[in-house]
Amino acid sequence: MNQPSEHVEHLLRTEAPQVLGALVRRFGRFDFAEDAVQEALLAATRVWADGVPENPRSWLIRIGYRRMVDLLRSDQARRRREQEAELAEPVHRGSARPPSAVDDSLTLLLLCCHPVLPPTSQVALTLRAVGGLTTTEIAHAYGATENTMGTRISRAKQQLARAGARFTAPTDDDRADRIAAVMRVLYLIFNEGYTTSAGDALTRVDLTHEAIRLTRLLLDTLPPDDPVHPEATGLLALMLLTESRRTARTGPAGELVPLDEQDRAEWDVELVREGTQLIDSVWQQGEPGQYQLQAAIAATHAAGVTDWAQIAVLYLWLERLTPTAPVRLSRVVAVAQAYGPTRGLALLDELNSHHGLDQEPLTRRRERAVRAHLVELTGDGPRAAALYREAAELTENQVEQRYLVERAERASSLES
Repeated sequence: MNQPSEHVEHLLRTEAPQVLGALVRRFGRFDFAEDAVQEALLAATRVWADGVPENPRSWLIRIGYRRMVDLLRSDQARRRREQEAELAEPVHRGSARPPSAVDDSLTLLLLCCHPVLPPTSQVALTLRAVGGLTTTEIAHAYGATENTMGTRISRAKQQLARAGARFTAPTDDDRADRIAAVMRVLYLIFNEGYTTSAGDALTRVDLTHEAIRLTRLLLDTLPPDDPVHPEATGLLALMLLTESRRTARTGPAGELVPLDEQDRAEWDVELVREGTQLIDSVWQQGEPGQYQLQAAIAATHAAGVTDWAQIAVLYLWLERLTPTAPVRLSRVVAVAQAYGPTRGLALLDELNSHHGLDQEPLTRRRERAVRAHLVELTGDGPRAAALYREAAELTENQVEQRYLVERAERASSLES
């Protein structure tokens, strides 16, 4: 099968949520409509190799409509007539003015991030239904088999059906919480792309770019006076500022280059400029949320010489909002950079005694790596080397693993 051009691929991912919204509004069956859209997208990759039709959205809706009819007819053969009459009832008839394409995208994001679904299923369903990725692409991105990812997506759609999830805009009562769930999912997608949890590559550009695209889409749906707008702006700023460093994060041989050793000339100045402008535009609009604070930290890194004392304060502020292990460990690093490794180690010991960062399987690798770095700065090479090796054994990302082993070898050459 011919691979779609970059233009066609972008067009398909842009149109996917609009086509899905049209089918769900017409038939009221998200599970079938999502399958129909995927088949329409696959058909387009074959047919559009010879040229994109004049109205690509109408073409996709027409193909999806035909497949939807086939799926519903097949379903009718398995279900009783009265059940089908109930399930085929449109879940959203709309008003005299049809919803806009942007409204469809937001509604789909909210549906895919429904609270009944676990985070892993929210991510998978968002990438497939709104991002237009195939099950194979999503499985590859997350290091899972296609069957496993297909099962996860199928179960997610079944959970939505059982929960009675509707293709409607959220009510005022739950709108903020639902959009917060969408932002959390987009944040998870970006993080997985920026540092993959497993494999021989440090990053997955397709995931970071998709997270940025979907976050722009989310922001476009929110009016400037929306209470959620500043935090969504902060999320986009954070992604852009973080993505700006991607090229500098690896060396010629694909090795990991830590932040303090990166060549800032390799940072993407346009992403830095846009991200900084975004966070500056909302920083004074009330109490900043977690994404605004993280964006402010990233902007401080990008502003010439890093002000570690300011970053330590921002991390303390962030820790009060989101008291997670990664945030606490990042504050340790900032404190050590600003005030010395001894003070950083003292803070790390204090946090371990209260929160057990060195005991939890999901945080122990990062804790070992941070401690190794601080111990190395004190001059205790053998102890640092042992900690680096311990951290290397706890990661499945091969680039990270090689980096930690190399740091262990470098530290072991230091005199105790």
